Amino acid sequence: MYKVKEIYYTLQGEGFHTGRPAIFCRFSGCNLWSGREEDRHKAICKFCDTDFWGMDGEEGGKFTAEGLAKKVKSLWPSGGEGIPYVVCTGGEPLLQLDETMIEAFHQEGLEVAVETNGTIEAPKGLDWICMSPKAGTDIVLTKGNELKLVFPQVGAEPEKFINLDYEQFFLQPMDSPEAAQNTKLTLAYCLSHPKWSLSLQTHKILDIP
Repeated sequence: MYKVKEIYYTLQGEGFHTGRPAIFCRFSGCNLWSGREEDRHKAICKFCDTDFWGMDGEEGGKFTAEGLAKKVKSLWPSGGEGIPYVVCTGGEPLLQLDETMIEAFHQEGLEVAVETNGTIEAPKGLDWICMSPKAGTDIVLTKGNELKLVFPQVGAEPEKFINLDYEQFFLQPMDSPEAAQNTKLTLAYCLSHPKWSLSLQTHKILDIP
């Protein structure tokens, strides 16, 4: 059974597919933080702003592969427009997402993307891999479609990742009390290192899920 925090239809807010309609399937659990605020001081990733604890979110619960694929597909608008697109996220979705689940999504006609911290090898069959490295981790997923780095992170400087085998490289300002300064730093870095493109959290700007 797959444990899922929430499933919802929205627009992709970040990175290469910004603005694309997508169904987000947020798997419970992460290997960098428990998700409980009382444990944040022990977290490897201390800036995480996502609630992935439990299964009590919108459409959350325990699912079989077939059941989850059908639930996700049911949230795509009727009428057959576009390719149904699911973004598997977390937490860390690769703690649960496997070839069986990917195949079930494909059987429902879904294009399957994952957003991962890169510390776990990806199963076969994914259509899009977005890797977001975090300081203090060992990256094993060295090849994919999109590398999206939250910036700045001490110990996760962009130059550490520029030679990995990814098609797209994005820098995203860290959302914190220093967000305005972080945005200026990110803009400056992208302008002086043009292999990197700017990613903004447009879902926060637009106040959508």
